[in-house]
Amino acid sequence: MGNLYRFVEPVLLFMLKKKGRSYGYELAAELREHALTDASIEAAALYKTLRQLEQNGCVTSEWDITGNGPAKRVYCLTLHGEEHLVEWITVLDHVARSMTRFVRRAGHQSNDESQHTPPTPLRRTGKRTVKTA
Repeated sequence: MGNLYRFVEPVLLFMLKKKGRSYGYELAAELREHALTDASIEAAALYKTLRQLEQNGCVTSEWDITGNGPAKRVYCLTLHGEEHLVEWITVLDHVARSMTRFVRRAGHQSNDESQHTPPTPLRRTGKRTVKTA
């Protein structure tokens, strides 16, 4: 699937399908609610993904100059974007099934081994998990 920003793509497509149209800052504010990972998504990755989606014909954008304050870019999902979301759902469903299968197998293997060796405690330090022993 590539870099983490790729997992922002299906979430943005889904959010735009749900909302109809939205500003980038609104998407950024709600992104965490729908995120596929625990990693934080930087604004730069969000806007980079929106630009790529627009270049690929999945979203359109235009400047909204109504109201007070500076112009704001508003994003809308295209028909191609809806089709791409369906593709993502298929891929993510396959990945989810594969990950579930892996966790079951690895957990079973781990349970078998834990009868012979004590588990190594883990702790989370920022962006990664490390062994404490």
